[in-house]
Amino acid sequence: MQEAQVIRSLSALAHEARLRVFRALVVAGPEGLTPSALAEQLDIAPNALSFHLKELSHAELVSQERQGRNVLYRAAFPAMNSLLAYLVDNCCQGKACSPNASVSCPC
Repeated sequence: MQEAQVIRSLSALAHEARLRVFRALVVAGPEGLTPSALAEQLDIAPNALSFHLKELSHAELVSQERQGRNVLYRAAFPAMNSLLAYLVDNCCQGKACSPNASVSCPC
């Protein structure tokens, strides 16, 4: 992952609402969530949610797919895993911190 992408990703996540949205999409897994389900679950106004989803999408942390009249948002697990790998790349002087250490999500 390039430094510019890391900065975009961390900047997008450095907002309470966007972090909550991203975490909700991670919990939802590959099935994703519609904006209306996210707005209801997180108690975020739809217009504000739209702005936050756009920012997360610009940072390539979420993907969207149109299914009929609905749009489904999903966490971009490869991007999340790349960000985590970048952040821990040199932890413990480049060695695994523990035998069970893993930075990858199986989703």
